[in-house]
Amino acid sequence: MQVLAYLPFYPLLSFLLLIMLSKNLTWLQASIISVSSVGLSALSAGYLIHNFMISADSVVAVHLWQWFKLGDAAVNFALRLDSLSAVMLGVVTGVGFLIHVFAAAYMKGDENFSRFMAYMNLFISAMLLLVLADNLVLLYLGWEGVGLCSFLLIGFWYQEPANAKAAKKAFIVTRVGDTFFAIGLFLLFREVGSLTITDIMTSNELGLLVDNNMAFWICLLFVGGAVGKSAQLPLQTWLPDAMAGPTPVSALIHAATMVTAGVYLIARMNNLFLLTPQVMTIVAIIGALTLLLAGIAALAQSDIKRVLAYSTMSQIGYMMLGLGAGAFSAGVMHLMTHAFFKALLFLTAGAIILALHHQQNMFKMGGLLKKLPVISSLFFIGVAALIALPGTSGFVSKEAIIAELYSSKTAGPWFWWAAIVGALITSVYSFRMVFLTFFGQYRGCAEITKPSHYLLIMPLFLLAVLALAGGLITLDLTALFDVNVIDISTEPSWLHSVAVATPFIGIVIAYLIYFPHAGKTIRESKSKLTLFIQNGLGFNGLYSLLLVKPFLFLSKCNKNDVVELLIKAISWNVVTWHEVLKATQTASLRWYLAMLALGVIILLAVLLGQTSGELA
Repeated sequence: MQVLAYLPFYPLLSFLLLIMLSKNLTWLQASIISVSSVGLSALSAGYLIHNFMISADSVVAVHLWQWFKLGDAAVNFALRLDSLSAVMLGVVTGVGFLIHVFAAAYMKGDENFSRFMAYMNLFISAMLLLVLADNLVLLYLGWEGVGLCSFLLIGFWYQEPANAKAAKKAFIVTRVGDTFFAIGLFLLFREVGSLTITDIMTSNELGLLVDNNMAFWICLLFVGGAVGKSAQLPLQTWLPDAMAGPTPVSALIHAATMVTAGVYLIARMNNLFLLTPQVMTIVAIIGALTLLLAGIAALAQSDIKRVLAYSTMSQIGYMMLGLGAGAFSAGVMHLMTHAFFKALLFLTAGAIILALHHQQNMFKMGGLLKKLPVISSLFFIGVAALIALPGTSGFVSKEAIIAELYSSKTAGPWFWWAAIVGALITSVYSFRMVFLTFFGQYRGCAEITKPSHYLLIMPLFLLAVLALAGGLITLDLTALFDVNVIDISTEPSWLHSVAVATPFIGIVIAYLIYFPHAGKTIRESKSKLTLFIQNGLGFNGLYSLLLVKPFLFLSKCNKNDVVELLIKAISWNVVTWHEVLKATQTASLRWYLAMLALGVIILLAVLLGQTSGELA
């Protein structure tokens, strides 16, 4: 289908226009170019998804051109649409469009507005390649593309050293996972002889991968890539620092889309992972540990965006836990609903930050329910979906995951209890955030300015509707995830009741601990335990001690090696000749004429000398 062929190129064309024209564009012109391109992608995606749902085809594919060849195997620039990529397509273009609309108003007045929107468009294009790729090489191109855009957007305000440092940290940490993923691709190609997704899913060679244990190692390497991109243990340290970027970046890249790429990869390769129950159990363990540790870290944060960042890590942990338990459909469902309510939370937080003149510390907020009633109400809807209160989309998807954990053959009761404890912690830190931010008296110094631009408010209402009703969207993924690793015959009857009651228990706990202090001047705790939890439970310090400091020490010891001396010699040569040539540029007309005359004399002398020599 031609519509599918053009889909990723609308935002790419917008990126090129914005970069080339840059500061020559007004805010309105740049906004129209950037937002309309994503809007066109969203309309095209809606048309494709509608036709796909009413057609009998399980896959729609379009071949654009042959990219290159690997031996006898052709790697094509080709796109495919199936039920899984349709879900991702709707999330990327639909939620992405709403965030672009919000970003146009949020970033208005920034001198580099066109560049910002160009990077956002490039991200959408790369993400569309990732989710629509017909083969894993093209998927990897999109995978690296979103990583690049993450680096560019986290460090967008690079004048602040902390922002540049956060961007470099995100880029380096995610490159570790990307390296694992690349090695996994090499091994898979060596064993199967193709990286086309359809060929891998139907290959007769997959059974041999189990016999020689290669399936285990390939899947484990894929998990390495997934945990890096999705900020799961042990490569989770970059995501909280990524909140240094503008809030629309946090909503689009670090909540709704890019960080779910690891979940998409495992779901896409589900037939490969089903060959290795051990790796699926590892995925479940990673998800369970991440959701617990991230939830504990969120309890001590003072920055509202960092609370949401840790909640993102925790919710992706639920998705990983669902995939590891074999609940692929439930995991993908939570990916979709999470995009709705987490984008809502980040954008409403952005509106609050804008109203408070870029204040992000919750201890300097308070009383915002009276001062910003509309935005506060929308934020409450996002929180309700986050903690999975009945009647929200988060309840539908999270309960679907929890319901399949207890009797899963690759998970089991311990993982069910981990999910329940995680849900309790989620409820506590979410309502800690609510009570500190919206109740009591206003504790800030700056005067509150109510956001009034319609481009800021409109996306919030649409996302609120999706956060409430998004669970009604039915996902028919049975053609892709025809698995049976759940045995419900052993489940106790009280499981569902405990799961439903858990968020309410967390609300009561948060009310008893935090609500009595909401009207008082609250001082942030500076205890060693609080600081330890606030800094991500010591992972940053551990990695600095084990990896960063030894690397810097070795670099310092080896700073005068042969390679560096060669580089310095090249630099010295360039600088020296630069200084010599610069000395001739005196801006004196007499000097230039004298040098011109001298050159002519020397040239004539050489020519006369050659002529006299030939005559002799």
